[in-house]
Amino acid sequence: MDTSYLLLILFSITTVIGLWKMFSLAGEQSWKAFIPLYNFIVWLKLIKKPWWWIFLIITPGVNFLMFSIMSLLMAKAFNKRSFQEKTIAFLIGFIYLPYIAFQKDTVYVGPEDTSKLKPSIAREWSEAIVFAVVAATVIRTFFFEAFTIPTSSLEKSMMVGDYLFVSKISFGAKIPNTPLSFPFAHHTLPFTENTKSYLEWFKLPYFRLPGLASVKNNDIVVFNYPDGDTVALYAQDQSYYQLCRDYGRNVVWNNKEINPETDKPYFGNIVARPPDKRENYVKRCVAIAGDTLLIKNQKLFINSKPAYVAETMQYTYKVKTDGTGFSPKIIEKFDITDPIRTQQDSTGLIYYVNLPNNKVEEFKKLENVKSFESLIEPEGQYNSRIIPHKPTYKWNNDNFGPLYIPKKGATANIDSTNIVLYDRIIRIYEGNKLEIKDDKIFINDRETKTYTFKLNYYFMMGDNRHNSADSRYWGYVPEDHIVGKPVFVWMSIKEQNKNLTSRQQPGFIKKLKTSLFEDASRRARFFTFVGENGLSRSYLIHFIVIVLGIVGFSYFRNKRAEKK
Repeated sequence: MDTSYLLLILFSITTVIGLWKMFSLAGEQSWKAFIPLYNFIVWLKLIKKPWWWIFLIITPGVNFLMFSIMSLLMAKAFNKRSFQEKTIAFLIGFIYLPYIAFQKDTVYVGPEDTSKLKPSIAREWSEAIVFAVVAATVIRTFFFEAFTIPTSSLEKSMMVGDYLFVSKISFGAKIPNTPLSFPFAHHTLPFTENTKSYLEWFKLPYFRLPGLASVKNNDIVVFNYPDGDTVALYAQDQSYYQLCRDYGRNVVWNNKEINPETDKPYFGNIVARPPDKRENYVKRCVAIAGDTLLIKNQKLFINSKPAYVAETMQYTYKVKTDGTGFSPKIIEKFDITDPIRTQQDSTGLIYYVNLPNNKVEEFKKLENVKSFESLIEPEGQYNSRIIPHKPTYKWNNDNFGPLYIPKKGATANIDSTNIVLYDRIIRIYEGNKLEIKDDKIFINDRETKTYTFKLNYYFMMGDNRHNSADSRYWGYVPEDHIVGKPVFVWMSIKEQNKNLTSRQQPGFIKKLKTSLFEDASRRARFFTFVGENGLSRSYLIHFIVIVLGIVGFSYFRNKRAEKK
Protein backbone atom coordinates (compact mmCIF):
# COMPACT_ATOMS: atom_id res chain seq x y z
CA MET A 1 0.00 0.00 0.00
CA ASP A 2 1.19 3.55 -0.82
CA THR A 3 2.78 5.31 2.19
CA SER A 4 0.50 8.33 1.65
CA TYR A 5 -2.56 6.07 2.09
CA LEU A 6 -1.19 4.69 5.37
CA LEU A 7 -0.52 8.20 6.65
CA LEU A 8 -4.00 9.36 5.68
CA ILE A 9 -5.60 6.33 7.36
CA LEU A 10 -3.59 7.09 10.52
CA PHE A 11 -4.54 10.77 10.22
CA SER A 12 -8.26 9.92 9.92
CA ILE A 13 -8.35 7.34 12.76
CA THR A 14 -6.50 9.50 15.30
CA THR A 15 -8.55 12.59 14.41
CA VAL A 16 -11.87 10.75 14.80
CA ILE A 17 -10.75 9.26 18.14
CA GLY A 18 -9.78 12.70 19.39
CA LEU A 19 -13.08 14.26 18.26
CA TRP A 20 -15.05 11.38 19.79
CA LYS A 21 -13.65 12.18 23.23
CA MET A 22 -13.67 15.97 22.81
CA PHE A 23 -17.30 16.05 21.66
CA SER A 24 -18.23 14.23 24.87
CA LEU A 25 -16.26 16.68 27.04
CA ALA A 26 -17.91 19.64 25.27
CA GLY A 27 -21.44 18.30 25.78
CA GLU A 28 -21.97 16.96 22.24
CA GLN A 29 -22.96 13.37 21.47
CA SER A 30 -19.86 11.29 20.75
CA TRP A 31 -21.33 9.38 17.79
CA LYS A 32 -21.28 12.58 15.71
CA ALA A 33 -17.50 12.21 15.42
CA PHE A 34 -17.91 9.17 13.15
CA ILE A 35 -20.04 10.86 10.44
CA PRO A 36 -17.85 12.33 7.67
CA LEU A 37 -18.25 16.09 7.05
CA TYR A 38 -20.94 16.35 9.76
CA ASN A 39 -18.21 15.88 12.35
CA PHE A 40 -16.48 18.95 10.91
CA ILE A 41 -19.71 20.97 11.20
CA VAL A 42 -19.94 20.04 14.89
CA TRP A 43 -16.27 20.88 15.28
CA LEU A 44 -16.88 24.33 13.76
CA LYS A 45 -19.73 24.83 16.19
CA LEU A 46 -17.46 24.13 19.16
CA ILE A 47 -14.85 26.67 18.03
CA LYS A 48 -17.60 29.11 17.01
CA LYS A 49 -16.71 29.41 13.34
CA PRO A 50 -19.25 29.69 10.49
CA TRP A 51 -20.65 26.48 8.95
CA TRP A 52 -19.59 27.52 5.45
CA TRP A 53 -15.96 26.83 6.42
CA ILE A 54 -16.87 23.26 5.42
CA PHE A 55 -16.44 24.34 1.78
CA LEU A 56 -12.89 25.46 2.52
CA ILE A 57 -12.19 22.08 4.11
CA ILE A 58 -13.00 20.28 0.84
CA THR A 59 -11.19 22.82 -1.36
CA PRO A 60 -7.88 21.43 -2.69
CA GLY A 61 -4.81 23.16 -1.38
CA VAL A 62 -6.45 24.80 1.63
CA ASN A 63 -7.99 21.73 3.28
CA PHE A 64 -4.82 20.76 5.15
CA LEU A 65 -4.27 24.40 6.13
CA MET A 66 -7.88 24.66 7.37
CA PHE A 67 -7.42 21.46 9.41
CA SER A 68 -4.33 22.97 11.06
CA ILE A 69 -6.20 26.19 11.87
CA MET A 70 -9.18 24.28 13.30
CA SER A 71 -6.85 22.06 15.36
CA LEU A 72 -5.20 25.15 16.84
CA LEU A 73 -8.59 26.72 17.68
CA MET A 74 -9.84 23.43 19.16
CA ALA A 75 -6.78 23.20 21.42
CA LYS A 76 -7.39 26.76 22.61
CA ALA A 77 -11.05 25.87 23.26
CA PHE A 78 -9.73 23.18 25.63
CA ASN A 79 -7.50 25.73 27.41
CA LYS A 80 -4.22 24.86 25.65
CA ARG A 81 -3.06 28.40 24.91
CA SER A 82 0.69 28.61 25.41
CA PHE A 83 2.88 29.27 22.37
CA GLN A 84 4.27 25.72 22.53
CA GLU A 85 0.81 24.12 22.78
CA LYS A 86 -0.59 26.17 19.90
CA THR A 87 2.41 25.38 17.69
CA ILE A 88 2.09 21.65 18.31
CA ALA A 89 -1.66 21.78 17.67
CA PHE A 90 -1.12 23.60 14.37
CA LEU A 91 1.64 21.30 13.12
CA ILE A 92 0.46 17.86 14.29
CA GLY A 93 -3.12 18.36 15.39
CA PHE A 94 -4.13 14.83 14.36
CA ILE A 95 -1.80 13.54 17.13
CA TYR A 96 -2.11 16.35 19.65
CA LEU A 97 -5.94 16.51 19.78
CA PRO A 98 -6.40 12.86 20.85
CA TYR A 99 -3.48 13.29 23.27
CA ILE A 100 -5.07 16.20 25.15
CA ALA A 101 -8.57 14.65 24.87
CA PHE A 102 -7.55 11.76 27.13
CA GLN A 103 -5.73 13.85 29.73
CA LYS A 104 -7.50 13.81 33.13
CA ASP A 105 -7.38 17.58 33.57
CA THR A 106 -8.73 18.43 30.10
CA VAL A 107 -11.83 20.61 30.17
CA TYR A 108 -13.77 22.50 27.51
CA VAL A 109 -13.68 26.26 28.21
CA GLY A 110 -14.85 27.50 24.84
CA PRO A 111 -13.12 29.64 22.20
CA GLU A 112 -10.75 32.35 23.31
CA ASP A 113 -12.20 35.90 23.25
CA THR A 114 -9.69 37.85 21.17
CA SER A 115 -11.81 40.99 20.71
CA LYS A 116 -9.93 42.87 23.48
CA LEU A 117 -6.47 41.51 22.72
CA LYS A 118 -4.01 43.56 20.71
CA PRO A 119 -2.59 41.24 18.03
CA SER A 120 1.19 40.94 17.75
CA ILE A 121 3.06 41.69 14.54
CA ALA A 122 3.75 37.97 14.06
CA ARG A 123 0.05 37.16 14.42
CA GLU A 124 -0.98 39.92 12.02
CA TRP A 125 1.46 38.67 9.38
CA SER A 126 0.51 35.01 9.85
CA GLU A 127 -3.21 35.80 9.60
CA ALA A 128 -2.60 37.89 6.47
CA ILE A 129 -0.60 35.09 4.84
CA VAL A 130 -3.20 32.47 5.74
CA PHE A 131 -5.99 34.65 4.36
CA ALA A 132 -4.02 35.26 1.14
CA VAL A 133 -3.37 31.54 0.63
CA VAL A 134 -7.00 30.61 1.31
CA ALA A 135 -8.41 33.38 -0.90
CA ALA A 136 -5.98 32.70 -3.77
CA THR A 137 -6.66 28.95 -3.68
CA VAL A 138 -10.43 29.42 -3.70
CA ILE A 139 -10.16 31.86 -6.63
CA ARG A 140 -7.81 29.48 -8.47
CA THR A 141 -10.12 26.49 -7.93
CA PHE A 142 -13.51 28.02 -8.67
CA PHE A 143 -13.03 31.27 -10.60
CA PHE A 144 -9.78 32.03 -12.46
CA GLU A 145 -6.42 30.34 -12.84
CA ALA A 146 -3.17 31.63 -14.31
CA PHE A 147 -1.88 29.62 -17.26
CA THR A 148 1.03 29.78 -19.70
CA ILE A 149 0.87 28.57 -23.31
CA PRO A 150 3.49 25.78 -23.38
CA THR A 151 3.39 24.61 -27.03
CA SER A 152 2.90 26.06 -30.49
CA SER A 153 -0.17 23.97 -31.35
CA LEU A 154 -2.42 27.07 -31.44
CA GLU A 155 0.02 29.38 -33.19
CA LYS A 156 -0.73 32.12 -34.05
CA SER A 157 -4.07 32.43 -32.22
CA MET A 158 -2.41 31.62 -28.89
CA MET A 159 1.38 31.79 -28.89
CA VAL A 160 4.11 30.19 -26.82
CA GLY A 161 4.93 32.72 -24.11
CA ASP A 162 1.37 34.03 -23.68
CA TYR A 163 0.53 34.44 -19.98
CA LEU A 164 -3.20 34.31 -19.55
CA PHE A 165 -6.08 33.86 -17.15
CA VAL A 166 -8.45 30.94 -17.62
CA SER A 167 -12.05 31.42 -16.56
CA LYS A 168 -13.46 28.45 -14.64
CA ILE A 169 -16.91 30.06 -14.42
CA SER A 170 -17.35 30.20 -18.21
CA PHE A 171 -18.22 26.49 -18.45
CA GLY A 172 -18.75 25.98 -14.70
CA ALA A 173 -16.03 25.10 -12.19
CA LYS A 174 -15.43 21.41 -11.50
CA ILE A 175 -15.48 20.19 -7.94
CA PRO A 176 -11.99 18.60 -7.64
CA ASN A 177 -11.82 14.81 -7.80
CA THR A 178 -8.90 14.83 -5.35
CA PRO A 179 -9.58 17.59 -2.79
CA LEU A 180 -6.71 16.53 -0.50
CA SER A 181 -3.79 18.29 -2.15
CA PHE A 182 -0.95 20.76 -1.63
CA PRO A 183 -1.63 24.50 -2.28
CA PHE A 184 -0.80 25.90 -5.73
CA ALA A 185 0.61 22.60 -7.00
CA HIS A 186 -0.94 20.67 -9.87
CA HIS A 187 0.21 17.05 -9.72
CA THR A 188 3.77 17.25 -8.37
CA LEU A 189 5.08 18.77 -5.14
CA PRO A 190 7.31 21.84 -5.60
CA PHE A 191 11.07 21.19 -5.64
CA THR A 192 10.55 17.48 -6.35
CA GLU A 193 10.76 15.52 -9.58
CA ASN A 194 7.76 13.24 -9.27
CA THR A 195 6.35 13.28 -5.72
CA LYS A 196 2.56 13.46 -5.89
CA SER A 197 1.02 16.66 -4.54
CA TYR A 198 -2.32 15.01 -3.79
CA LEU A 199 -3.83 12.04 -1.97
CA GLU A 200 -6.27 9.67 -3.64
CA TRP A 201 -7.64 7.96 -0.55
CA PHE A 202 -10.56 10.40 -0.55
CA LYS A 203 -12.09 11.11 -3.96
CA LEU A 204 -15.19 12.96 -5.10
CA PRO A 205 -17.31 12.01 -8.15
CA TYR A 206 -17.51 14.32 -11.15
CA PHE A 207 -19.67 17.37 -10.48
CA ARG A 208 -19.65 20.73 -12.24
CA LEU A 209 -21.13 23.96 -10.92
CA PRO A 210 -23.44 25.92 -13.26
CA GLY A 211 -21.49 27.94 -15.83
CA LEU A 212 -22.14 31.02 -17.92
CA ALA A 213 -22.30 28.97 -21.14
CA SER A 214 -21.57 25.57 -22.64
CA VAL A 215 -18.66 24.73 -24.92
CA LYS A 216 -19.39 25.85 -28.48
CA ASN A 217 -17.77 25.15 -31.84
CA ASN A 218 -14.53 27.14 -32.29
CA ASP A 219 -14.17 28.02 -28.60
CA ILE A 220 -10.58 27.94 -27.37
CA VAL A 221 -10.66 25.58 -24.39
CA VAL A 222 -8.32 24.51 -21.58
CA PHE A 223 -8.79 20.87 -20.61
CA ASN A 224 -7.08 17.98 -18.83
CA TYR A 225 -5.11 15.84 -21.29
CA PRO A 226 -7.19 12.63 -21.73
CA ASP A 227 -4.20 10.43 -22.59
CA GLY A 228 -2.56 11.59 -19.34
CA ASP A 229 -4.42 9.07 -17.20
CA THR A 230 -1.20 7.02 -17.34
CA VAL A 231 2.25 8.64 -17.41
CA ALA A 232 5.87 7.54 -17.71
CA LEU A 233 7.47 9.89 -15.18
CA TYR A 234 10.64 10.57 -17.18
CA ALA A 235 8.75 10.98 -20.46
CA GLN A 236 5.81 13.08 -19.30
CA ASP A 237 5.81 15.16 -22.47
CA GLN A 238 4.91 12.06 -24.50
CA SER A 239 1.77 9.95 -24.62
CA TYR A 240 2.24 6.77 -22.59
CA TYR A 241 0.02 4.87 -25.02
CA GLN A 242 2.03 6.03 -28.02
CA LEU A 243 5.24 4.99 -26.23
CA CYS A 244 3.73 1.51 -25.79
CA ARG A 245 2.78 1.38 -29.48
CA ASP A 246 6.28 2.51 -30.50
CA TYR A 247 8.40 0.40 -28.14
CA GLY A 248 6.07 -2.22 -26.67
CA ARG A 249 4.51 -2.21 -23.20
CA ASN A 250 7.16 -4.49 -21.68
CA VAL A 251 9.95 -2.17 -22.78
CA VAL A 252 8.22 0.93 -21.38
CA TRP A 253 7.56 -0.76 -18.04
CA ASN A 254 10.84 -2.61 -17.60
CA ASN A 255 13.54 -0.68 -19.47
CA LYS A 256 16.15 0.54 -16.96
CA GLU A 257 18.52 1.92 -19.61
CA ILE A 258 19.85 5.41 -18.77
CA ASN A 259 19.29 8.30 -21.16
CA PRO A 260 22.76 9.89 -21.62
CA GLU A 261 21.19 13.35 -22.14
CA THR A 262 19.43 13.34 -18.76
CA ASP A 263 21.33 10.68 -16.76
CA LYS A 264 17.95 9.19 -15.87
CA PRO A 265 15.96 6.22 -17.19
CA TYR A 266 14.26 6.77 -20.53
CA PHE A 267 10.79 6.11 -19.11
CA GLY A 268 10.94 5.76 -15.31
CA ASN A 269 8.05 4.60 -13.14
CA ILE A 270 4.56 4.37 -14.63
CA VAL A 271 1.84 6.15 -12.63
CA ALA A 272 -1.88 6.77 -12.99
CA ARG A 273 -3.48 10.19 -12.49
CA PRO A 274 -7.10 11.19 -11.81
CA PRO A 275 -8.78 13.55 -14.34
CA ASP A 276 -8.20 16.77 -12.38
CA LYS A 277 -4.45 16.06 -12.02
CA ARG A 278 -3.71 15.43 -15.70
CA GLU A 279 -1.72 17.96 -17.69
CA ASN A 280 -3.53 21.12 -18.84
CA TYR A 281 -3.80 21.46 -22.61
CA VAL A 282 -5.28 24.28 -24.69
CA LYS A 283 -6.81 23.72 -28.14
CA ARG A 284 -9.70 24.89 -30.30
CA CYS A 285 -12.93 22.89 -29.96
CA VAL A 286 -13.78 22.19 -33.60
CA ALA A 287 -16.63 19.74 -32.94
CA ILE A 288 -19.03 19.41 -30.01
CA ALA A 289 -21.20 16.49 -28.85
CA GLY A 290 -23.52 15.30 -31.61
CA ASP A 291 -21.39 16.65 -34.49
CA THR A 292 -19.93 14.57 -37.31
CA LEU A 293 -16.41 15.58 -38.31
CA LEU A 294 -14.58 15.03 -41.60
CA ILE A 295 -11.19 16.23 -42.86
CA LYS A 296 -10.80 16.10 -46.64
CA ASN A 297 -7.43 17.19 -48.09
CA GLN A 298 -6.80 19.45 -45.08
CA LYS A 299 -10.26 21.04 -45.27
CA LEU A 300 -12.35 20.51 -42.14
CA PHE A 301 -16.08 19.84 -42.41
CA ILE A 302 -18.53 19.76 -39.49
CA ASN A 303 -21.91 18.18 -40.27
CA SER A 304 -21.00 18.36 -43.99
CA LYS A 305 -20.41 22.13 -43.84
CA PRO A 306 -17.02 23.85 -44.13
CA ALA A 307 -15.68 24.70 -40.68
CA TYR A 308 -14.30 28.00 -39.45
CA VAL A 309 -10.80 28.78 -40.76
CA ALA A 310 -8.65 31.10 -38.67
CA GLU A 311 -6.67 33.66 -40.65
CA THR A 312 -3.53 32.60 -38.82
CA MET A 313 -4.09 28.84 -39.17
CA GLN A 314 -0.78 27.15 -40.03
CA TYR A 315 0.20 24.29 -42.31
CA THR A 316 3.53 22.84 -43.39
CA TYR A 317 4.77 23.64 -46.90
CA LYS A 318 7.44 22.01 -49.06
CA VAL A 319 9.82 24.71 -50.30
CA LYS A 320 12.70 24.57 -52.78
CA THR A 321 15.11 27.48 -53.11
CA ASP A 322 17.97 28.53 -55.35
CA GLY A 323 20.28 26.75 -52.93
CA THR A 324 20.28 29.39 -50.22
CA GLY A 325 18.57 29.06 -46.86
CA PHE A 326 16.54 31.50 -44.79
CA SER A 327 18.31 34.18 -42.79
CA PRO A 328 17.44 35.06 -39.18
CA LYS A 329 15.91 38.28 -40.56
CA ILE A 330 13.48 36.29 -42.75
CA ILE A 331 12.70 33.90 -39.88
CA GLU A 332 11.90 36.86 -37.62
CA LYS A 333 9.89 38.70 -40.31
CA PHE A 334 7.60 35.74 -40.96
CA ASP A 335 7.65 34.74 -37.27
CA ILE A 336 8.61 31.16 -38.12
CA THR A 337 8.78 29.63 -34.64
CA ASP A 338 8.50 25.94 -35.51
CA PRO A 339 11.78 24.26 -36.55
CA ILE A 340 12.48 24.34 -40.29
CA ARG A 341 13.19 20.77 -41.38
CA THR A 342 15.42 19.94 -44.32
CA GLN A 343 15.75 16.96 -46.65
CA GLN A 344 18.13 16.22 -49.51
CA ASP A 345 16.80 14.68 -52.73
CA SER A 346 18.09 14.32 -56.29
CA THR A 347 17.05 17.89 -57.14
CA GLY A 348 18.63 19.57 -54.16
CA LEU A 349 17.75 20.66 -50.64
CA ILE A 350 14.09 20.77 -49.59
CA TYR A 351 12.82 22.91 -46.73
CA TYR A 352 9.67 22.14 -44.73
CA VAL A 353 8.30 25.41 -43.36
CA ASN A 354 5.26 26.04 -41.12
CA LEU A 355 3.45 29.20 -42.22
CA PRO A 356 0.14 30.87 -41.27
CA ASN A 357 -2.42 31.40 -44.04
CA ASN A 358 -1.94 35.18 -44.07
CA LYS A 359 1.83 34.86 -44.71
CA VAL A 360 1.82 32.31 -47.52
CA GLU A 361 1.48 34.61 -50.54
CA GLU A 362 4.16 36.98 -49.29
CA PHE A 363 6.53 34.10 -48.57
CA LYS A 364 6.09 32.72 -52.10
CA LYS A 365 7.43 36.00 -53.49
CA LEU A 366 10.83 35.69 -51.77
CA GLU A 367 13.60 35.87 -54.36
CA ASN A 368 15.24 32.57 -53.40
CA VAL A 369 11.97 30.55 -53.40
CA LYS A 370 11.71 28.55 -56.65
CA SER A 371 8.85 26.13 -55.82
CA PHE A 372 6.23 26.06 -53.11
CA GLU A 373 3.61 23.36 -52.46
CA SER A 374 1.28 22.20 -49.72
CA LEU A 375 2.31 19.10 -47.83
CA ILE A 376 -0.79 16.87 -47.77
CA GLU A 377 -0.97 13.26 -46.62
CA PRO A 378 -2.98 11.56 -49.39
CA GLU A 379 -6.37 9.99 -48.79
CA GLY A 380 -6.11 6.30 -47.90
CA GLN A 381 -2.57 6.59 -46.51
CA TYR A 382 -2.53 4.99 -43.05
CA ASN A 383 -0.87 6.94 -40.23
CA SER A 384 -0.36 4.70 -37.19
CA ARG A 385 -0.27 7.69 -34.84
CA ILE A 386 -3.79 8.77 -35.78
CA ILE A 387 -6.83 7.32 -33.98
CA PRO A 388 -8.10 4.68 -33.85
CA HIS A 389 -4.55 3.34 -34.50
CA LYS A 390 -5.90 0.47 -36.62
CA PRO A 391 -4.99 -0.21 -40.29
CA THR A 392 -8.68 -0.81 -41.05
CA TYR A 393 -9.17 2.94 -40.60
CA LYS A 394 -6.77 4.51 -43.10
CA TRP A 395 -6.89 7.99 -41.58
CA ASN A 396 -4.16 10.60 -41.33
CA ASN A 397 -3.62 14.26 -40.44
CA ASP A 398 -5.14 15.63 -43.64
CA ASN A 399 -7.76 12.99 -44.47
CA PHE A 400 -9.70 11.85 -41.45
CA GLY A 401 -13.18 10.54 -40.68
CA PRO A 402 -16.10 10.82 -40.89
CA LEU A 403 -16.28 10.51 -37.11
CA TYR A 404 -19.33 10.98 -34.89
CA ILE A 405 -18.69 12.89 -31.64
CA PRO A 406 -20.69 11.12 -28.89
CA LYS A 407 -23.44 13.01 -27.10
CA LYS A 408 -24.86 12.30 -23.65
CA GLY A 409 -27.97 10.12 -23.98
CA ALA A 410 -27.31 9.25 -27.63
CA THR A 411 -27.20 5.56 -28.60
CA ALA A 412 -24.72 4.19 -31.14
CA ASN A 413 -24.66 0.83 -32.89
CA ILE A 414 -21.48 -1.05 -32.02
CA ASP A 415 -19.85 -4.13 -33.50
CA SER A 416 -16.43 -5.72 -33.80
CA THR A 417 -15.40 -3.32 -36.60
CA ASN A 418 -16.29 0.05 -35.07
CA ILE A 419 -15.78 -0.75 -31.37
CA VAL A 420 -12.23 0.66 -31.66
CA LEU A 421 -13.80 4.11 -32.00
CA TYR A 422 -15.58 3.85 -28.67
CA ASP A 423 -13.66 1.30 -26.56
CA ARG A 424 -11.77 3.95 -24.55
CA ILE A 425 -15.01 5.82 -23.87
CA ILE A 426 -16.77 2.68 -22.67
CA ARG A 427 -13.89 1.30 -20.57
CA ILE A 428 -11.96 4.29 -19.29
CA TYR A 429 -14.12 7.40 -19.34
CA GLU A 430 -17.42 5.74 -18.40
CA GLY A 431 -16.06 2.86 -16.28
CA ASN A 432 -17.53 -0.26 -17.88
CA LYS A 433 -16.17 -3.75 -18.35
CA LEU A 434 -15.74 -4.35 -22.10
CA GLU A 435 -14.95 -7.69 -23.75
CA ILE A 436 -14.97 -8.96 -27.33
CA LYS A 437 -15.62 -12.69 -27.77
CA ASP A 438 -16.08 -14.30 -31.18
CA ASP A 439 -16.83 -10.89 -32.73
CA LYS A 440 -19.52 -10.29 -30.11
CA ILE A 441 -19.50 -7.29 -27.78
CA PHE A 442 -20.03 -7.79 -24.03
CA ILE A 443 -20.44 -4.79 -21.72
CA ASN A 444 -20.53 -5.63 -18.03
CA ASP A 445 -20.89 -9.32 -19.00
CA ARG A 446 -23.98 -8.72 -21.15
CA GLU A 447 -23.96 -9.09 -24.94
CA THR A 448 -25.04 -5.92 -26.70
CA LYS A 449 -25.14 -4.29 -30.11
CA THR A 450 -25.71 -0.73 -28.90
CA TYR A 451 -24.26 1.66 -26.35
CA THR A 452 -25.79 4.78 -24.76
CA PHE A 453 -23.26 7.44 -23.81
CA LYS A 454 -23.23 8.90 -20.29
CA LEU A 455 -21.16 12.03 -21.03
CA ASN A 456 -20.76 14.65 -23.72
CA TYR A 457 -17.52 14.58 -25.72
CA TYR A 458 -15.56 17.13 -27.74
CA PHE A 459 -12.99 17.08 -30.53
CA MET A 460 -10.05 19.47 -30.08
CA MET A 461 -7.57 20.60 -32.73
CA GLY A 462 -4.73 23.09 -32.83
CA ASP A 463 -4.62 25.91 -35.37
CA ASN A 464 -1.05 24.82 -36.16
CA ARG A 465 -2.47 21.81 -37.97
CA HIS A 466 0.76 19.99 -38.83
CA ASN A 467 2.40 20.57 -35.45
CA SER A 468 -0.38 19.80 -33.00
CA ALA A 469 -0.83 16.60 -30.97
CA ASP A 470 -4.59 16.88 -30.65
CA SER A 471 -7.75 14.76 -30.84
CA ARG A 472 -6.58 13.25 -34.10
CA TYR A 473 -3.86 11.54 -32.05
CA TRP A 474 -5.63 10.69 -28.78
CA GLY A 475 -9.35 11.01 -29.41
CA TYR A 476 -12.29 12.59 -27.68
CA VAL A 477 -12.20 14.95 -24.69
CA PRO A 478 -14.86 14.00 -22.09
CA GLU A 479 -16.85 16.79 -20.49
CA ASP A 480 -15.37 15.97 -17.07
CA HIS A 481 -11.94 16.94 -18.46
CA ILE A 482 -13.01 20.48 -19.46
CA VAL A 483 -11.23 23.05 -17.25
CA GLY A 484 -12.15 26.48 -18.56
CA LYS A 485 -11.87 29.15 -21.20
CA PRO A 486 -8.91 31.49 -21.79
CA VAL A 487 -10.26 35.02 -21.40
CA PHE A 488 -7.38 37.43 -20.86
CA VAL A 489 -3.70 37.65 -21.90
CA TRP A 490 -1.87 39.93 -19.47
CA MET A 491 1.66 39.39 -20.79
CA SER A 492 3.27 37.86 -23.87
CA ILE A 493 6.99 37.07 -23.91
CA LYS A 494 8.68 35.99 -27.10
CA GLU A 495 10.18 32.63 -26.17
CA GLN A 496 13.14 30.80 -27.67
CA ASN A 497 13.02 30.55 -31.44
CA LYS A 498 14.12 27.02 -32.34
CA ASN A 499 15.49 28.20 -35.69
CA LEU A 500 18.08 30.45 -34.02
CA THR A 501 21.28 29.37 -32.26
CA SER A 502 21.67 29.47 -28.48
CA ARG A 503 24.02 32.44 -28.82
CA GLN A 504 21.23 34.41 -30.44
CA GLN A 505 18.72 33.66 -27.66
CA PRO A 506 18.19 36.56 -25.20
CA GLY A 507 17.55 36.23 -21.43
CA PHE A 508 14.13 36.75 -19.84
CA ILE A 509 14.63 40.44 -18.97
CA LYS A 510 15.80 41.21 -22.49
CA LYS A 511 12.93 39.18 -23.94
CA LEU A 512 10.47 41.14 -21.79
CA LYS A 513 12.05 44.45 -22.84
CA THR A 514 12.00 43.42 -26.50
CA SER A 515 8.41 42.17 -26.32
CA LEU A 516 7.17 45.32 -24.58
CA PHE A 517 9.17 48.09 -26.25
CA GLU A 518 10.56 46.79 -29.55
CA ASP A 519 8.27 44.02 -30.86
CA ALA A 520 4.97 45.63 -31.85
CA SER A 521 3.28 42.27 -32.52
CA ARG A 522 4.06 41.01 -29.00
CA ARG A 523 3.25 44.34 -27.34
CA ALA A 524 -0.14 44.21 -29.03
CA ARG A 525 -0.86 40.99 -27.08
CA PHE A 526 -0.42 42.60 -23.62
CA PHE A 527 -3.73 43.10 -21.77
CA THR A 528 -5.94 41.64 -24.48
CA PHE A 529 -9.12 39.59 -24.34
CA VAL A 530 -9.32 36.17 -26.02
CA GLY A 531 -12.06 35.60 -28.58
CA GLU A 532 -12.96 33.05 -31.24
CA ASN A 533 -11.07 35.01 -33.92
CA GLY A 534 -8.00 35.66 -31.80
CA LEU A 535 -7.15 38.53 -29.45
CA SER A 536 -8.86 41.88 -29.00
CA ARG A 537 -7.09 45.22 -29.14
CA SER A 538 -4.53 45.82 -26.41
CA TYR A 539 -5.67 47.65 -23.27
CA LEU A 540 -2.13 48.09 -21.94
CA ILE A 541 -2.26 51.89 -22.25
CA HIS A 542 -5.59 52.00 -20.43
CA PHE A 543 -4.11 49.90 -17.63
CA ILE A 544 -1.07 52.16 -17.32
CA VAL A 545 -3.28 55.28 -17.25
CA ILE A 546 -5.48 53.76 -14.52
CA VAL A 547 -2.46 52.76 -12.40
CA LEU A 548 -0.85 56.20 -12.79
CA GLY A 549 -4.18 57.83 -11.94
CA ILE A 550 -4.52 55.80 -8.72
CA VAL A 551 -0.90 56.48 -7.72
CA GLY A 552 -1.26 60.20 -8.49
CA PHE A 553 -4.54 60.49 -6.61
CA SER A 554 -3.05 58.74 -3.55
CA TYR A 555 0.04 60.97 -3.65
CA PHE A 556 -1.85 64.25 -3.78
CA ARG A 557 -4.36 63.08 -1.18
CA ASN A 558 -1.51 62.26 1.23
CA LYS A 559 0.16 65.62 0.53
CA ARG A 560 -3.10 67.40 1.25
CA ALA A 561 -3.53 65.45 4.49
CA GLU A 562 0.02 66.40 5.56
CA LYS A 563 -0.72 70.11 5.02
CA LYS A 564 -3.84 69.86 7.16
